[in-house]
Amino acid sequence: MRNILIHADASPAMAARTESALKIGRRFRSHLSFLIASPYQQFIAADPFGGLYLAREQLAKAQLADAELETSLGAQLAREDVPWDIAVADGEVLGCLALAATLSDLVIVSLGARDRRGLAQGAIVGDLAMTVPAPVLALPAEGKPIDLDAPVMIAWNGSPQAAHALRAAVPLMGDARSVVMVQVGPDEGRVGAEDALCYLSRHGVHGELRRVERGQQTPEEILETIAEDMAPGLIVMGAYGKPRLRETLFGGVTRYLLEAAPAPLLLAH
Repeated sequence: MRNILIHADASPAMAARTESALKIGRRFRSHLSFLIASPYQQFIAADPFGGLYLAREQLAKAQLADAELETSLGAQLAREDVPWDIAVADGEVLGCLALAATLSDLVIVSLGARDRRGLAQGAIVGDLAMTVPAPVLALPAEGKPIDLDAPVMIAWNGSPQAAHALRAAVPLMGDARSVVMVQVGPDEGRVGAEDALCYLSRHGVHGELRRVERGQQTPEEILETIAEDMAPGLIVMGAYGKPRLRETLFGGVTRYLLEAAPAPLLLAH
């Protein structure tokens, strides 16, 4: 994980994102790229007669806020021992991150917070995980930075998405105190849990399998209960193993944890 992309903004969740990036960067000798994305086109408005006008004062304030964030973040990073750069992009967060992530090994974002227009970041994170080729590390907005030595929980359903997330997470599992693969109900996927554990063992990661029968709780509620008991530093899961529309309409593990993650999520599609 030598190239790490971090969504940068002025929200309180930025502190956990920065500290997580620094922890990972030091451990893997990574380069950290911070991206400030602002959709300046929102300051262009149309009148009823088809004309366009620019809200110059609001645009100037937004540009000043981005410049101040870039300056303060640069001053903070200058004291660190990890190489970094900061870029400012004009565009929606999702589009800017997706483009920048094409040559990244990991993307770090936050869950739970809302952007400047009031949109929930969980939806943005889900879209990002579906769009970018790199794994997405999503941190709870009110949570602490990632703990690379804490236990890791793998939410396993045998899907190609789960296998992709597992492969992507191998570097982050190397120093974990324990690795637990949780499978709710029978093995219905195309990739067996034992095969996944064998794959991990060949990378020096030795995990245990915990199968849990389905009861009155939904699979996502069971996973949340186990996570609260384990207190993992990371939850690894495939994003939208079920069709996206089905999860949107009826709910699912991805949608549930994007809204109520008890720990950082490593997502891949």
